[in-house]
Amino acid sequence: MGRRLRIVTYNVHSCFGTDRRLDPGRIAEVIAECRADIVALQEVDVMRARSGGVDQAEAIASHLRMVSHFHPALHLEEERYGDALLTALPTRLVKADGLPSRGEPRGALWVEVQVDDVKLQVFVTHFGLFGAERVRQAETLIGPGWLGADMPDEARIVLAGDLNAVTRSGCYRLLARRLKDAQAEAGGRPRATFPSRLPLLRIDHIFVGDGLRVHGTSVNDSPLARRASDHLPLCADLEIV
Repeated sequence: MGRRLRIVTYNVHSCFGTDRRLDPGRIAEVIAECRADIVALQEVDVMRARSGGVDQAEAIASHLRMVSHFHPALHLEEERYGDALLTALPTRLVKADGLPSRGEPRGALWVEVQVDDVKLQVFVTHFGLFGAERVRQAETLIGPGWLGADMPDEARIVLAGDLNAVTRSGCYRLLARRLKDAQAEAGGRPRATFPSRLPLLRIDHIFVGDGLRVHGTSVNDSPLARRASDHLPLCADLEIV
Protein backbone atom coordinates (compact mmCIF):
# COMPACT_ATOMS: atom_id res chain seq x y z
CA MET A 1 0.00 0.00 0.00
CA GLY A 2 1.33 3.48 -0.91
CA ARG A 3 1.19 6.78 0.92
CA ARG A 4 -2.28 8.22 1.50
CA LEU A 5 -3.16 11.89 1.62
CA ARG A 6 -6.18 14.17 1.55
CA ILE A 7 -6.64 16.94 -1.00
CA VAL A 8 -9.21 19.70 -0.45
CA THR A 9 -10.46 22.34 -2.89
CA TYR A 10 -12.35 25.30 -1.46
CA ASN A 11 -13.65 28.57 -2.91
CA VAL A 12 -13.41 30.84 0.13
CA HIS A 13 -15.32 33.85 -1.31
CA SER A 14 -12.68 36.32 -0.04
CA CYS A 15 -13.44 34.93 3.46
CA PHE A 16 -16.88 36.59 3.49
CA GLY A 17 -19.47 34.16 4.83
CA THR A 18 -23.10 33.69 3.98
CA ASP A 19 -23.74 35.77 7.12
CA ARG A 20 -21.67 38.58 5.43
CA ARG A 21 -19.04 38.30 8.13
CA LEU A 22 -15.38 38.60 7.09
CA ASP A 23 -13.31 35.99 8.93
CA PRO A 24 -10.17 34.26 7.55
CA GLY A 25 -9.82 32.45 10.87
CA ARG A 26 -13.21 30.81 10.37
CA ILE A 27 -12.14 29.62 6.92
CA ALA A 28 -9.04 28.09 8.52
CA GLU A 29 -11.24 26.31 11.06
CA VAL A 30 -13.35 24.81 8.27
CA ILE A 31 -10.20 23.58 6.53
CA ALA A 32 -8.95 22.16 9.84
CA GLU A 33 -12.19 20.17 10.09
CA CYS A 34 -11.25 18.57 6.76
CA ARG A 35 -7.85 17.37 8.06
CA ALA A 36 -6.26 18.19 4.73
CA ASP A 37 -2.68 17.56 3.63
CA ILE A 38 -2.93 19.84 0.57
CA VAL A 39 -5.45 22.66 0.12
CA ALA A 40 -6.41 24.40 -3.13
CA LEU A 41 -8.09 27.76 -2.55
CA GLN A 42 -9.92 30.09 -4.90
CA GLU A 43 -11.14 33.71 -4.49
CA VAL A 44 -8.36 34.64 -2.07
CA ASP A 45 -7.80 38.33 -1.30
CA VAL A 46 -4.32 39.72 -0.66
CA MET A 47 -3.99 43.32 0.57
CA ARG A 48 -7.43 44.31 -0.70
CA ALA A 49 -9.21 47.23 0.95
CA ARG A 50 -12.58 45.43 0.89
CA SER A 51 -11.19 42.66 3.15
CA GLY A 52 -9.13 44.79 5.52
CA GLY A 53 -5.82 44.73 3.65
CA VAL A 54 -4.97 41.24 4.92
CA ASP A 55 -2.89 38.65 3.09
CA GLN A 56 -5.55 35.94 3.35
CA ALA A 57 -3.34 33.20 1.90
CA GLU A 58 -0.71 33.78 4.58
CA ALA A 59 -3.26 34.29 7.35
CA ILE A 60 -5.04 31.01 6.64
CA ALA A 61 -1.75 29.15 6.18
CA SER A 62 -0.47 30.52 9.49
CA HIS A 63 -3.59 29.27 11.31
CA LEU A 64 -3.01 25.82 9.83
CA ARG A 65 0.79 25.82 10.28
CA MET A 66 1.23 25.45 6.55
CA VAL A 67 3.08 27.35 3.84
CA SER A 68 1.25 29.09 1.00
CA HIS A 69 1.79 29.74 -2.69
CA PHE A 70 -0.43 32.43 -4.22
CA HIS A 71 -1.11 33.58 -7.78
CA PRO A 72 -3.03 36.81 -8.40
CA ALA A 73 -5.32 36.42 -11.40
CA LEU A 74 -6.33 40.03 -10.71
CA HIS A 75 -3.69 42.60 -9.76
CA LEU A 76 -4.63 46.26 -9.21
CA GLU A 77 -1.72 48.23 -7.73
CA GLU A 78 -1.15 46.57 -4.32
CA GLU A 79 -4.49 44.73 -4.33
CA ARG A 80 -4.48 41.12 -5.50
CA TYR A 81 -7.07 38.35 -5.88
CA GLY A 82 -6.64 34.79 -7.05
CA ASP A 83 -5.75 31.20 -6.19
CA ALA A 84 -3.55 29.62 -3.54
CA LEU A 85 -2.10 26.28 -2.50
CA LEU A 86 -1.46 25.49 1.16
CA THR A 87 0.42 22.53 2.62
CA ALA A 88 2.93 21.56 5.32
CA LEU A 89 4.76 19.29 2.85
CA PRO A 90 7.88 20.41 0.95
CA THR A 91 6.95 22.40 -2.17
CA ARG A 92 8.39 24.04 -5.26
CA LEU A 93 6.52 26.62 -7.32
CA VAL A 94 6.64 25.50 -10.95
CA LYS A 95 4.40 28.03 -12.69
CA ALA A 96 1.83 30.72 -12.00
CA ASP A 97 0.20 32.45 -14.94
CA GLY A 98 -3.00 33.77 -16.44
CA LEU A 99 -5.49 31.84 -18.54
CA PRO A 100 -7.41 33.12 -21.59
CA SER A 101 -10.24 35.19 -20.15
CA ARG A 102 -13.20 36.99 -21.63
CA GLY A 103 -14.44 38.67 -18.47
CA GLU A 104 -12.79 38.68 -15.06
CA PRO A 105 -9.11 37.65 -15.32
CA ARG A 106 -8.46 34.00 -14.48
CA GLY A 107 -5.28 32.09 -13.78
CA ALA A 108 -3.71 28.86 -12.62
CA LEU A 109 -1.04 27.79 -10.16
CA TRP A 110 1.26 24.76 -10.55
CA VAL A 111 3.07 23.58 -7.44
CA GLU A 112 5.22 20.48 -7.09
CA VAL A 113 4.61 18.84 -3.70
CA GLN A 114 7.14 16.29 -2.47
CA VAL A 115 5.38 13.29 -0.91
CA ASP A 116 8.06 10.84 0.22
CA ASP A 117 9.91 10.01 -3.02
CA VAL A 118 7.03 11.09 -5.29
CA LYS A 119 6.70 14.51 -6.89
CA LEU A 120 3.00 15.36 -6.87
CA GLN A 121 2.15 17.97 -9.50
CA VAL A 122 -0.79 20.00 -8.17
CA PHE A 123 -2.67 22.45 -10.41
CA VAL A 124 -5.06 24.96 -8.83
CA THR A 125 -7.47 27.04 -10.92
CA HIS A 126 -10.73 28.96 -11.06
CA PHE A 127 -12.46 28.99 -14.43
CA GLY A 128 -14.65 31.77 -15.85
CA LEU A 129 -18.40 32.24 -16.07
CA PHE A 130 -18.85 31.74 -19.83
CA GLY A 131 -18.94 28.33 -21.52
CA ALA A 132 -16.67 29.18 -24.46
CA GLU A 133 -14.22 30.89 -22.10
CA ARG A 134 -14.05 27.80 -19.88
CA VAL A 135 -13.38 25.58 -22.90
CA ARG A 136 -10.41 27.79 -23.88
CA GLN A 137 -9.16 27.69 -20.31
CA ALA A 138 -9.42 23.87 -20.19
CA GLU A 139 -7.64 23.59 -23.56
CA THR A 140 -4.85 25.80 -22.25
CA LEU A 141 -4.45 23.75 -19.07
CA ILE A 142 -4.31 20.50 -21.04
CA GLY A 143 -1.74 22.01 -23.40
CA PRO A 144 2.06 21.93 -23.42
CA GLY A 145 2.50 24.85 -21.03
CA TRP A 146 0.70 23.05 -18.23
CA LEU A 147 -0.53 19.44 -17.99
CA GLY A 148 1.05 18.58 -21.32
CA ALA A 149 4.52 19.68 -20.22
CA ASP A 150 7.40 17.24 -19.71
CA MET A 151 7.28 15.88 -16.16
CA PRO A 152 9.38 13.48 -14.09
CA ASP A 153 8.60 9.78 -14.57
CA GLU A 154 7.39 9.46 -10.98
CA ALA A 155 5.10 12.51 -11.23
CA ARG A 156 1.47 12.24 -10.18
CA ILE A 157 -1.06 14.87 -11.30
CA VAL A 158 -3.89 16.52 -9.35
CA LEU A 159 -6.08 19.31 -10.75
CA ALA A 160 -8.32 21.04 -8.23
CA GLY A 161 -10.53 24.07 -8.32
CA ASP A 162 -13.80 25.84 -8.92
CA LEU A 163 -14.46 25.17 -12.59
CA ASN A 164 -17.88 26.88 -12.62
CA ALA A 165 -18.88 23.84 -14.68
CA VAL A 166 -21.21 20.89 -14.27
CA THR A 167 -20.46 17.48 -15.72
CA ARG A 168 -22.37 18.00 -18.96
CA SER A 169 -20.29 21.08 -19.85
CA GLY A 170 -17.70 21.18 -22.60
CA CYS A 171 -14.78 22.09 -20.36
CA TYR A 172 -15.58 19.28 -17.91
CA ARG A 173 -15.67 16.76 -20.76
CA LEU A 174 -12.30 18.00 -22.04
CA LEU A 175 -10.67 17.54 -18.65
CA ALA A 176 -12.39 14.18 -18.04
CA ARG A 177 -10.76 12.81 -21.21
CA ARG A 178 -7.33 13.63 -19.77
CA LEU A 179 -7.88 12.96 -16.05
CA LYS A 180 -10.23 11.08 -13.72
CA ASP A 181 -12.95 12.87 -11.74
CA ALA A 182 -12.28 11.93 -8.10
CA GLN A 183 -15.97 11.94 -7.13
CA ALA A 184 -16.87 9.67 -10.05
CA GLU A 185 -13.93 7.36 -9.25
CA ALA A 186 -14.97 7.10 -5.62
CA GLY A 187 -18.37 5.66 -6.54
CA GLY A 188 -21.68 6.49 -4.95
CA ARG A 189 -23.60 9.66 -5.62
CA PRO A 190 -21.39 12.71 -6.24
CA ARG A 191 -22.22 15.61 -3.95
CA ALA A 192 -22.79 19.27 -4.78
CA THR A 193 -20.78 22.08 -3.20
CA PHE A 194 -22.64 25.26 -4.22
CA PRO A 195 -24.38 27.21 -2.81
CA SER A 196 -23.23 26.25 0.66
CA ARG A 197 -26.56 26.67 2.46
CA LEU A 198 -28.46 24.49 -0.01
CA PRO A 199 -25.95 22.76 -2.34
CA LEU A 200 -27.44 22.14 -5.77
CA LEU A 201 -24.49 22.37 -8.19
CA ARG A 202 -21.33 20.27 -8.49
CA ILE A 203 -18.96 22.91 -9.85
CA ASP A 204 -15.95 22.37 -7.57
CA HIS A 205 -13.84 19.46 -8.79
CA ILE A 206 -10.76 17.37 -8.09
CA PHE A 207 -9.24 15.44 -11.00
CA VAL A 208 -6.40 12.94 -10.72
CA GLY A 209 -4.01 11.32 -13.17
CA ASP A 210 -2.37 7.91 -13.35
CA GLY A 211 -0.67 6.56 -10.25
CA LEU A 212 -3.30 7.91 -7.87
CA ARG A 213 -6.11 5.79 -6.48
CA VAL A 214 -9.21 7.48 -5.08
CA HIS A 215 -10.33 5.90 -1.82
CA GLY A 216 -13.20 8.25 -1.17
CA THR A 217 -14.52 11.78 -1.43
CA SER A 218 -16.57 13.92 0.89
CA VAL A 219 -18.03 17.41 1.19
CA ASN A 220 -17.67 19.26 4.48
CA ASP A 221 -21.17 20.53 5.18
CA SER A 222 -20.73 21.27 8.88
CA PRO A 223 -22.67 24.20 10.34
CA LEU A 224 -19.45 26.23 10.30
CA ALA A 225 -18.77 25.39 6.64
CA ARG A 226 -22.27 26.42 5.64
CA ARG A 227 -21.64 29.89 7.12
CA ALA A 228 -17.97 30.50 6.29
CA SER A 229 -18.26 30.77 2.47
CA ASP A 230 -20.79 30.42 -0.33
CA HIS A 231 -19.06 27.16 -1.39
CA LEU A 232 -18.44 23.99 0.61
CA PRO A 233 -15.02 22.29 0.64
CA LEU A 234 -14.61 19.14 -1.49
CA CYS A 235 -12.22 16.53 -0.08
CA ALA A 236 -10.59 13.57 -1.83
CA ASP A 237 -8.67 10.76 -0.12
CA LEU A 238 -5.93 9.56 -2.46
CA GLU A 239 -3.34 6.82 -2.40
CA ILE A 240 -0.11 7.04 -4.35
CA VAL A 241 0.38 3.73 -6.18
